[in-house]
Amino acid sequence: MAVLTDPDLLFAPETRSLARALYAGVKDLPIVSPHGHTDPRWYALNEPFSDPAQLLIVPDHYIFRMLFSQGVRLEELGVPALDGAPVETDGRAIWRRFAEHYYLFRGTPTRLWLDHVFEHLFGIGEPLTAASADRIYDTIAALLQRDDYRPRALFERFNIEVIATTEGALDDLKWHRTIRDSGWKGRVVTAYRPDAVVDPDFEGFAANLDRLGEITGCDTGSWSGYLDAHRKRRAYFKEFGATSSDHGHPTAETANLSDTAAQELFNRIRRGSEDERERKLFRAQMLTEMAKMSRDDGLAMQIHPGSWRNHSPSVFRKFGRDKGFDIPTRTDYVSALKPLLDCVGLERDLTIILFTLDETSYARELAPLAGVYPALKLGPAWWFHDSPEGMRRFREMTTETAGFYNTVGFNDDTRAFPSIPARHDVARRVDCAFLARLVAEHRLREEEAHELARELAYSLAKKAYRL
Repeated sequence: MAVLTDPDLLFAPETRSLARALYAGVKDLPIVSPHGHTDPRWYALNEPFSDPAQLLIVPDHYIFRMLFSQGVRLEELGVPALDGAPVETDGRAIWRRFAEHYYLFRGTPTRLWLDHVFEHLFGIGEPLTAASADRIYDTIAALLQRDDYRPRALFERFNIEVIATTEGALDDLKWHRTIRDSGWKGRVVTAYRPDAVVDPDFEGFAANLDRLGEITGCDTGSWSGYLDAHRKRRAYFKEFGATSSDHGHPTAETANLSDTAAQELFNRIRRGSEDERERKLFRAQMLTEMAKMSRDDGLAMQIHPGSWRNHSPSVFRKFGRDKGFDIPTRTDYVSALKPLLDCVGLERDLTIILFTLDETSYARELAPLAGVYPALKLGPAWWFHDSPEGMRRFREMTTETAGFYNTVGFNDDTRAFPSIPARHDVARRVDCAFLARLVAEHRLREEEAHELARELAYSLAKKAYRL
């Protein structure tokens, strides 16, 4: 059989033998996936995935954003329209269209992940092209009907020790309850994502606050009742294994208002303030409030700022969120986080994990901040930078100031379940190559490199996310 992924993938010739040795020590470690967006319904119901297109293409914005940029319409890729307008539903037709354009992914991390999935999960060594599309589709489709390709079996095959999904504050977590009550031993936990009830610009915000009050029994018309509602939801999420919260804000801006000022601001926001400055200030205040709650209840706090989400209003109106039109923006951290850090930054038992889409902030802001404030840790290269080059840049630009132990290992942050082993494999290879270079330059002893390789692949994520 042909090989799609070389055994020495991402290992530089001059340090290859050491990188191989480091990688051999970590490649089979269990996967800790502390932050992601896979659907808990999959693990709860354990039903076969419907077809290759629905599994690998339709839900993956990494794939369809590239195709859309080259003129392929989302309707042709089966992406559902909000108004129920017709879209392609034939999985084979979607797959053929994808295969015809697979060359577009040359040199991208998506290509690395997909080739890994084709070869290591489905046993396919033949490159995907228009000519091979039907053969590969038929192979995958047949395998997906087997019991050993159902979600729980794949979870176990992937050697996943624990995976965190991410649910909104209003979610009833019924699929997590189903998983818990099923007796299955796979560990699937949730994470608290309150964006819909902390961001005044989120669609349906006022109604969302009403619903938050209904499900918690708290008065979300008052500031104190609103905060109590968050505390109740966080406690509920902890019942289903949550060890973290997640916050996808446009910026990293924080505030630390007095109780009186915060209450007055909330009252104006609750009445539907149209003042953009007030709406920004409320989001900023809520990041600090969430940090204070994390200090009290122990949830690690993840801040994912700096994405201009739904940059195309026409695509957002037609297809909704998460359709590939989220674009990185410049992000300030030093001044933006100061109010929060003045409040809780010196807490030794609090973990706030910072992510960025602005790589210029790595060495200038993020590493120096995490390199001194006990509460701060750096999340791995994220989203657009979840790539071999992005991971290398992250290590090169943060290690000199923050070291390794102010980072949190790797998380895959994906909806694409089959790609999880591939993503962790790429991260482990990049880190082993980086450590091998440090040893070759006599900046690290070889035994330290072996210890660090395990920390980066496994232990740091468990510690940071309290898993």
